[in-house]
Amino acid sequence: MRALLVSDIPSPYIWDYFDRANFKGVECVLSCGDLPKEYLEFIVTMLNVPLLYVPGNHDKRFEASPPEGCEDMDGRLTTVCGVRVLGFGGCRSPRRDVHQYPEKDMARRVNRLMPKIKRGGFDILLTHAPAFGLGDGKDLFHQGFECFRELIERFEPRYHIFGHQHKNYSHEKPPEQAGATRLINATGHRVVEL
Repeated sequence: MRALLVSDIPSPYIWDYFDRANFKGVECVLSCGDLPKEYLEFIVTMLNVPLLYVPGNHDKRFEASPPEGCEDMDGRLTTVCGVRVLGFGGCRSPRRDVHQYPEKDMARRVNRLMPKIKRGGFDILLTHAPAFGLGDGKDLFHQGFECFRELIERFEPRYHIFGHQHKNYSHEKPPEQAGATRLINATGHRVVEL
């Protein structure tokens, strides 16, 4: 499956200089959050393929007005183009807020889906925040979730696609693999074969 991945930073390459030829063969769009509603609506309109997203920690406005034509994957497991996608939005936080969770709250959200997850697993883990120790940051808001790492270790999805960790936040080279799972930071945009 050929997919456009987007997260955190709207790309002028897409929004200002859109050329359909640059996205030939794209079958779906996966968004990892913190992007304007209008940007997501533009992409789904121009490409006319399914757009699945998880909200980022700055996406409170989606509660009242979600992006039209896009599918919210937060706390859901679905199949697109024959690929099973499991999604969780938000980031780690010491306090509860919209799309901000203490570790134990996110773990509860994951556990609620466990009966569905156990029936066939999933191919892609689509999240806003990374997994703990796998491309995350040092400060609390940019640390990943331990429960995401546990999902990766237990179910070995083919991909974990995430955002939140802007590429200029660290000079360290992030890991690209965790066992059988390829880790992809979708910040900005990129077209990939999944």
